[in-house]
Amino acid sequence: KFTRPGLHTPQPNLQIGAMSISRPLILDTSSIIDGRILDIAGTGFISGLVLVPKFVLTELQQVADSSDDLKRQRGRKGFEAMEELKKIKSLRVEIWDKDQSGKGVDEKLINLAKGLNGKILTTDFNLNKLATLSNIIVLNVNDLANSIKTVALPGEKLNIKIVHLGKDKSQGVGYLPDGTMVVVSGSADSLGQTVKVEVTKNIQTPAGRMIFAK
Repeated sequence: KFTRPGLHTPQPNLQIGAMSISRPLILDTSSIIDGRILDIAGTGFISGLVLVPKFVLTELQQVADSSDDLKRQRGRKGFEAMEELKKIKSLRVEIWDKDQSGKGVDEKLINLAKGLNGKILTTDFNLNKLATLSNIIVLNVNDLANSIKTVALPGEKLNIKIVHLGKDKSQGVGYLPDGTMVVVSGSADSLGQTVKVEVTKNIQTPAGRMIFAK
């Protein structure tokens, strides 16, 4: 059983074969299924040793074997993503097949990250919170995506296609290429049209950034 190395405690000599493990990036099931890790890794923003625990692959297999068609497709795409990750030269993808204590997958991931002094890559909100409370570094793909979305300043002009109505009957809603929602006042009668709008404010929500315009 591994323990998290302290400030003055030498890190145990952990290895996979002849390779020494140092602060690996540990993938959970949600990050594999999500697939955006391929784009992130392809840009070089992450590199080095990537560990995929065997219990994560077991969970992924359960998703791929689901009777629900959508879940089954997501699981299979997850396995395809794994194969593509192995082709990225800046990464070394290895399977961690040692037994790990913990009642469920999330607890096992947290215990593994503690033992290896590693980081967890995820899109799972609950795992993110649990790992953060355990003082584990978490790389959340959703947080990364939200942080790099376009910032439109008040007064800036944008061309937006109004694709549906907003909560208010006078509002129209469109989207920037990066998926940022733009709520445009007084544009309900322009549904289906591309209109020139002026940004009035930006707000940050748990789901991401929203832009208001007129």
